[in-house]
Amino acid sequence: MLSPKSAETVRATLPAVSGAIDEITTLFYEKLFAAHPELLRDLFNRGNQANGSQRQALAGSIATFARHLLDHPDSRPDAMLARIAHKHASLGVREDQYPVVREHLFAAIAKVLGEAVTDDVVRAWDEVYWLMAHALIAVEKRLLREAGVRDGSAWRPYRVAGRVQETDEVATFLLRPADGAPVPVSRPGQYVSVQVQLPDGARQIRQYSLSGQPDGGLQISVKRVPAGGPSGAPAGEVSGYLHTQVHGGETLYVSPPFGDVVLPDDGDGPLLLASAGIGCTPMVGMLAHLAATGSRRRIITAHADRSPATHPFRTDLHRLTGKLADATAELWYEEGAGVEEEGAGWETGGVADAADAGDAGDAGDAVTVRSGLMDLTRLALPAGTTAYLCGPVPFMKAVRAQLLDCGVPSAAIHYEVFGPDLGL
Repeated sequence: MLSPKSAETVRATLPAVSGAIDEITTLFYEKLFAAHPELLRDLFNRGNQANGSQRQALAGSIATFARHLLDHPDSRPDAMLARIAHKHASLGVREDQYPVVREHLFAAIAKVLGEAVTDDVVRAWDEVYWLMAHALIAVEKRLLREAGVRDGSAWRPYRVAGRVQETDEVATFLLRPADGAPVPVSRPGQYVSVQVQLPDGARQIRQYSLSGQPDGGLQISVKRVPAGGPSGAPAGEVSGYLHTQVHGGETLYVSPPFGDVVLPDDGDGPLLLASAGIGCTPMVGMLAHLAATGSRRRIITAHADRSPATHPFRTDLHRLTGKLADATAELWYEEGAGVEEEGAGWETGGVADAADAGDAGDAGDAVTVRSGLMDLTRLALPAGTTAYLCGPVPFMKAVRAQLLDCGVPSAAIHYEVFGPDLGL
């Protein structure tokens, strides 16, 4: 992959570049947005720029790619590249934007590292950059081609055909193509990008998992992101707009489905679908697919939430679990569960309302409710379990550690992150 001379230079300078990467990427984005303000307005997530998470993600991907080239010179980190490429394809990132990124990134490196950036250093890191960029461009072109995007634009108008308020914080939007043409094919666990024009004229983009694919349409579920939180982040611009301004009949611009954290087309081994909060959206999509196809796999759905009232798709989880031949649901609520002991069924725990109980058949016996935080070490996970995780990164870090302690191999643990992927 890397030429021998460049590999030697990158190995010698990687500690310095890694040590200064936060400063480099901060300056890079300042330079990039000063020269191209339209990128901040219409492509990059302004909230992630404000809280710094996008800079951390860029730093991590560059350092990881360079380190992989050094440690595994005959291969590429294809899993990382695929994840980035799916995100880029969904956002509409173009090939002609890569030289723009390179220009301002290398200007920032030169500014921060000063005289240490010799011609040899520039050539070596330029090789790293273009190896990564060309690999991403190739995958992105393939993904767009497979999605049927021929004109370079991934955006398609959809009409909002309906809205359901799942909880006080979560709303589901049913989207149908405005042109009446068929919806694109999707796989359980994938997401779409949604572009909205905000009052200041910015066309901001966010990615939302498909929580279902009803006939002739797509379904997304959006949690309104309030201001504040541990980092004092601003309120979610797009989620706030969708919740307050979109009630039915409006037009939204939506990408084809993308995402590499999906259920495989075949397989009969046991599954664990673990989520927290709005991370349940890809899981309920997977669960609906499994129920619709009559899966007989052993399926454990584990979900953590603040309370039953804040748990989106609670009734759907109950109903779908009851439809499957060998499925159970394990729920953890920080407050309001009404259950302290393991083994309490849904009705016993006082969680389901009468409508839930009436629609679920025998599912009550298959749903266990506990108080506190999720602890998967309390479950008897079958040998050969494949796990899918979605939720806040701290939650996924904790759950992944629990799974490793239970003997689930790292290769069998898949996770989806929305926003910049800072890794687990």
